[in-house]
Amino acid sequence: MSDCCSGGCAPAKPVVDRRYRRILWIALVVNALMFVVELAGGWRAGSAALLADAVDFLGDAGNYAVSLLVLGASLGWRARAAMAKGLTMAAYGSFVLAKVMWDTANGGVPAPAVMGAIGLAALLANGTVALLLYAYRDGDANMRSVWLCTRNDAIGNLAVMLAALGVFGTGTRWPDLMVAAVMGGLAVSAARQVIHQARGELRTAET
Repeated sequence: MSDCCSGGCAPAKPVVDRRYRRILWIALVVNALMFVVELAGGWRAGSAALLADAVDFLGDAGNYAVSLLVLGASLGWRARAAMAKGLTMAAYGSFVLAKVMWDTANGGVPAPAVMGAIGLAALLANGTVALLLYAYRDGDANMRSVWLCTRNDAIGNLAVMLAALGVFGTGTRWPDLMVAAVMGGLAVSAARQVIHQARGELRTAET
């Protein structure tokens, strides 16, 4: 669609929601801080699930930054940004699955207390952001990718806490590896949804 005036027709741009912009800035800061926390905790605990979640926090911080850059841009540019984020999510999921395969053969038993404490902190952070973003979950592909990232993060944090209990109860690394595998699968699944919607919006923008 386009807006036509005396000077001709120009691609329509959405009105920028100031509340949504503020939420994205909050999400960006929270994810950047949690990346540092989980990276340090993941190395200390020797947890594949925590390290996978740390990389996810870093990727999400980048995704929020991209979303801020394209706020108010045309549908085509927002769809291209969503496509890039979908591909990033797919790459993250593939990395996590590869990490799981590596640790299956080479990893040790992680520290469950550190896993549980950091998992709880991450859940509180992502839960807060998810509640703020809930009203925008059915927006365009760009908004949907932001919501899916945050939703998957909260699910992943719960899973990390369950993995910590599993490691504590069994004394083995398998609960940690199983959770990391689930997180990788969620990332790949969400990436497929975002890429599919972004392709449709790109076709719409080009007509």
